[in-house]
Amino acid sequence: MPTDACYLPMISLLTFLSIFCTACGLTVFEFSDNSDLSGWQVVNDGVMGGLSKGDLTIDELGNGVFSGFVTLENNGGFSSIRLRTDETKLENCSQVILHVKGDGKRYQFRIKSSSRDRVSYIHYFQTSEDWEEIVIPLAECIPSFRGMQLDMPNFPMETFGELGVLIANKKNEKFRLEISSISMK
Repeated sequence: MPTDACYLPMISLLTFLSIFCTACGLTVFEFSDNSDLSGWQVVNDGVMGGLSKGDLTIDELGNGVFSGFVTLENNGGFSSIRLRTDETKLENCSQVILHVKGDGKRYQFRIKSSSRDRVSYIHYFQTSEDWEEIVIPLAECIPSFRGMQLDMPNFPMETFGELGVLIANKKNEKFRLEISSISMK
């Protein structure tokens, strides 16, 4: 870790998570072969009666793998992962950087100012089957609640307390998204 790092407050649920601030940005989560995934939560459409299944695991190379299948059966249609943290100030951060290898499908990045908020701010991103850096401007994350866009300002960019990824392309499909890291700058 750089010697000029300034440490942010500990995360109550994720004491293992290395969050630090440097001149070049904020590392939210870096996956490795010894990553503790206990702070991540998988939320599938079963909360509404659906039958989709998703999971988050670590592969043999130490990457996070969000995979499973989405089915529209029984009013289903989504799978997601999310990481809750203590509210962290976004001083000088205007972008989220996802280092991912996808499957050619569209995913949704989600962020909340506080984990207690009901409103999520979302931004869609398309994946390829190669490793890539997905850059998401936080100012372009639009407010959403249960799949409906809300008539209110975009993400306020002051703090964040939760972020995640969701797949919901309104069709039956298998999915696999490898993630090496999530950071902000």
